[in-house]
Amino acid sequence: MLVHPNPDPVAFSLGPVDIHWYGLMYVVAFALFLILGRVRIKQPHIAAQGWKNEDLDDMLFYGMLGVVLGGRLGEVLFYQPAHFFANPIEIFKVWQGGMSFHGGFLGVLVAMALWARKSKRNVLDVYDFIAPMVPLGYAAGRLGNFINHELPGRLADPSLPWAMIWPGVEGPRHPSPLYQMLIDGIVVFLILWPYARKARPRLAVGAMFTLLYGCARFFTEYFRVPDWETTVAGMPITSGQVLSLPMIIAALAMLGWAYSREGKQPVRA
Repeated sequence: MLVHPNPDPVAFSLGPVDIHWYGLMYVVAFALFLILGRVRIKQPHIAAQGWKNEDLDDMLFYGMLGVVLGGRLGEVLFYQPAHFFANPIEIFKVWQGGMSFHGGFLGVLVAMALWARKSKRNVLDVYDFIAPMVPLGYAAGRLGNFINHELPGRLADPSLPWAMIWPGVEGPRHPSPLYQMLIDGIVVFLILWPYARKARPRLAVGAMFTLLYGCARFFTEYFRVPDWETTVAGMPITSGQVLSLPMIIAALAMLGWAYSREGKQPVRA
């Protein structure tokens, strides 16, 4: 059985300012976005659309706002509304953790729509362009959750080799942030990146990311202690699964729409 290393959430201090590991993971996520984006711009079917490094840098600013504002508002509204409304000052303490991926996802969609309008680009092309750069950034965020010993997993069989004693939580647990880092993040990336390297119908890449993440998250939620849980058709379903189901349904519809229009769209290299 493993024991959570329980590191100090503060990586280092600059005078009176503490730099938290959780915040550094967001820096890593944004750096990965830039690195992967520069690789993606060189792919022939992307280069033919006229993407430039300057576009990527500009998009990152919009994306950062979408991730932070959407992620925090999602955490407040989807998961802990009573707590945050009773303690509103804590809404601004993002360095302590507590960011909703589903909220950040919606925030980025809005931010990219604004960027597309400013740049006079088709918003669906923008979604297709950025989708493969998202999963590894997500994985970095889940590593930040693990360092902060957030999101403990459900009780695990003590004989499970990677069952883990979690700080302040009774019994051996599934290390659910690591599950989500690996499955929702790295595995999704390993499937999506090769898919996106070839020209696809407009919106297909964005829809594929939405489908892969929604399915992966629905699965990994079985190992995580839910923020809240309800019952649908006699079956328990967690908060994360409730939020992931619309993603899965919408993604299937978008994929069907994208491929049904494949021969009707203007040719994109």
